[in-house]
Amino acid sequence: MGNSTSCDNYVAYVGTYTHGSSIGIHVYDVDTAAGRMKERTVVPVHNASYMTISANGKYLYSIADEGVEVLRIEDNGDLTPLNKVGIEGMRGCYLSVDPDGRYLYVGGYHDGKVTVLETREDGTLGGVRCGIFHQGIGSIAERNYRPHVSCVIPTPNGRYVCAVDNGLDQVKIYRLSGTTGKLSLYDILHCGLDTAPRWMAFSPDGRFAYMNFELSNKVIVYAFDESGKGPHFEKIQEISSIMDAEDVSSASCSLRLSGDGRYLYCSSAGENTCGVFRVDQESGMLERICILPISGGYPKDIGILPDGRTMVVLCHDSNYLRFFTIDYEKGTLIMNGPQLPVETPNCIVITKTRSPQS
Repeated sequence: MGNSTSCDNYVAYVGTYTHGSSIGIHVYDVDTAAGRMKERTVVPVHNASYMTISANGKYLYSIADEGVEVLRIEDNGDLTPLNKVGIEGMRGCYLSVDPDGRYLYVGGYHDGKVTVLETREDGTLGGVRCGIFHQGIGSIAERNYRPHVSCVIPTPNGRYVCAVDNGLDQVKIYRLSGTTGKLSLYDILHCGLDTAPRWMAFSPDGRFAYMNFELSNKVIVYAFDESGKGPHFEKIQEISSIMDAEDVSSASCSLRLSGDGRYLYCSSAGENTCGVFRVDQESGMLERICILPISGGYPKDIGILPDGRTMVVLCHDSNYLRFFTIDYEKGTLIMNGPQLPVETPNCIVITKTRSPQS
């Protein structure tokens, strides 16, 4: 679970849509002992719907109306804007980084596009190295009748890139040219019709992949191997991510793995719940610990504080954050203090600071 020590300081970044009292990225000081966060400042970014941190931990990348904005993470966790670059398409919804820090990958939900951006040594972003629009027609379902790239992540060795297509019910696997940043289609992982795959995560040791499905409300576990000619996924488990497995009104939202890979966390809209699962370290398979209501609308994202026992739930429709203490032994989520108001929270990133907080 958590690897923090008593002298470590942490900061949390919460991206929001820009309207009302929210103008971008809210910066919070994290009180690990109390399991709470206190707002420090807000940094203007136009509709920060998703964020990720650079491979070296020095920069924060955020989706913005202009494309992607990069901000330098100061030693105390403050943010200093560096530059913005366009992605030659509609606004993105997901970001991930190349393990070697060479490229930034952008997923485009609205236009079904995968974009590769160049990163520079000074922290700024360069231009588009590659852009691929997915093509095809999904089912007649309202949510997935055309391409929607909801997640783009590199495989553990960084030589391939997985583009999860929420609309086509598939994952396109691309081979990356490390020198040019160009992508070429290698394989396609086909998912069930009308399942709507959303996010994917790899275990820390790279042996397993986990993917949640927006319409079928499942988490599927794959044995993963890229030691041969290319990446290979083998489905080994399917487990419900909601309390009522027959509830067709719910939609899976967030999927997170703990840093040590021992636990998986997920959230679902509709029934508005969060789930906690134990990960078997040998088989990679999941054991349900709990799935419980979180008393908030649309838990769009979740974060786990460094203690490993505090869950932060971003209740997008209710305009607040909720905090819960996870009791892994008893299988409960215990509300920790009042909600923390913030308009339309979208995503959360938590990182350790390099110096004491200001």
